Amino acid sequence: MTLNDLKLGSKGRIEKIKVDGKTRQRLIDMGLTEGVIVESALRSPSGDPIAYYIRGTLIAIRNEDSSKVICEAI
Repeated sequence: MTLNDLKLGSKGRIEKIKVDGKTRQRLIDMGLTEGVIVESALRSPSGDPIAYYIRGTLIAIRNEDSSKVICEAI
């Protein structure tokens, strides 16, 4: 499953980031690394972006980017 498939309030463990270049580095800089637990917290009225709790911080990520992050639901 991808990060944007997580239902609100559910958690997932990051398995892989399937994007390269600046976007990959930006996601890593925000704390998205393999093994990190992420919780889907808020969704904008239009559905994009979605806010996630990552390492104790609330971060909004566009669906275009979160669809490239593979995670396992926990």
